Amino acid sequence: MVENKSNFNSKGPLPRQGGVNWKPAMQIMSEISTWIVVPIVMALIFGKMLDTRFGTKPIIFLSLAAIAFLFSCFKIVRVVKNYMKKN
Repeated sequence: MVENKSNFNSKGPLPRQGGVNWKPAMQIMSEISTWIVVPIVMALIFGKMLDTRFGTKPIIFLSLAAIAFLFSCFKIVRVVKNYMKKN
């Protein structure tokens, strides 16, 4: 088994030899993760704040959490559909 060692000492990048391209996978993972985390965290923070302000202990908190969950599900489905159309 003979290896081509000329590429190991060159100053340029190694030529791409095929394999998995991780950029699209990381892009869709980060986009979906953002749609999971951001709406739910914002709903929990603002729900807790509004419940404390108006004295409606769990009602606004749970309502905003449910709305954020549904919104996240909708956006995730939309992102995945767009990704599937591209490929």
